[in-house]
Amino acid sequence: MAKRRQEKDIVKEKQEQIERGKRIKSIRLNELNLNKTQLAKKLGISSQFLGLVENGRSNLTYRSIKQLKDLCGHSSDYILFGLDDNILNETKECLQKYSEEEIIDALNVIKDFTVFLKNR
Repeated sequence: MAKRRQEKDIVKEKQEQIERGKRIKSIRLNELNLNKTQLAKKLGISSQFLGLVENGRSNLTYRSIKQLKDLCGHSSDYILFGLDDNILNETKECLQKYSEEEIIDALNVIKDFTVFLKNR
């Protein structure tokens, strides 16, 4: 049973790596308008290694992800997991209007509401 779960985790991880590579390639081509060699140079890696990353066969280091994030303006969450930057940015912007106490109160209301829904 544990072996089967481990195999499923490996398959899921591999699929995430492939999707991450596709996102990185899309950022390079569609947003940064750079070829592999140009982006690799900016990240301090070889173009061959970048090719492996974009094909889902390797991963960028923390340092390279941070550099890519700074170059393209996307969050690390988007680069790594595909989480929508717009929602994160809009949420941060919206929350700046409220005090920490107001935000905590709102979160508690949401928690109470979810418990209410769960118990229906």
